[in-house]
Amino acid sequence: MSYTHGHAESVLRSHRTRTAENSAAYLLPYLKPEHRLLDVGAGPGTITADLAGMVHEVLAVEISEEAAEITRAGLRERGVGNVEVVVADVHDLDLDDNTFDVVHAHQVLQHLGDPVRALREMRRVAKPGGLIAARDVDYGGMDWYPDSPVLDEWRRLYLAVARGNGGDPRAGRRLHVWAREAGCTDVTCSSSNWTYATEAERAWWGGLWADRTVKSSYAATATEGGYATAEDLERIAEGWRAWAADEDGWWLCPHGEILCRVS
Repeated sequence: MSYTHGHAESVLRSHRTRTAENSAAYLLPYLKPEHRLLDVGAGPGTITADLAGMVHEVLAVEISEEAAEITRAGLRERGVGNVEVVVADVHDLDLDDNTFDVVHAHQVLQHLGDPVRALREMRRVAKPGGLIAARDVDYGGMDWYPDSPVLDEWRRLYLAVARGNGGDPRAGRRLHVWAREAGCTDVTCSSSNWTYATEAERAWWGGLWADRTVKSSYAATATEGGYATAEDLERIAEGWRAWAADEDGWWLCPHGEILCRVS
């Protein structure tokens, strides 16, 4: 697994706005104070911290020590004490069977080389009667106004880079299929959106993507892999800034969600 975006400031700027309410609302009604929860791919820990306030304890896993320390720092900042953060690969978790009441992953499966294997592992460590919860964006389903050939180019480039890096940037529409392939038989599907339309929202979303396009692991992969030149990326970044400055600008990020009850 190689994380397409990396941990540049422009990436963390986005991830630090995520909360359980805006990113895991489909799961929240099922959480109980006595639950033990596994949070796969915890990022800067903002969702993790919220979930930790609703359950007994959380084990958070990240793919590298660098990423795990970002999670720990975010949790320390929030004074969260019932979360342990460890380095682990979700394809092969060094955890006992039937351990967790809830296994949660937000924006993780889209980056994995074998999401079905990961879901099998998530199912293995979940208790009978427990839940697997996953939510992923669908880049192929993103839409915006006004039309922009430069942003069309951005999407083609992003899809190519993410696929070349071993992931599936349209994961949101396939979560339920992967879950069934992983042996889950009780799968509930839902969807939810992030929408950016106000002046502040456009400045934030367009600004972080303009920066990410030229200053991130994604940018490095795009140029080093021959997908785009530095000049291409600068032109696309300018397209993002132009969209953000347009008072009619509007952006939709659709997400697929699954809840799988473990038998």
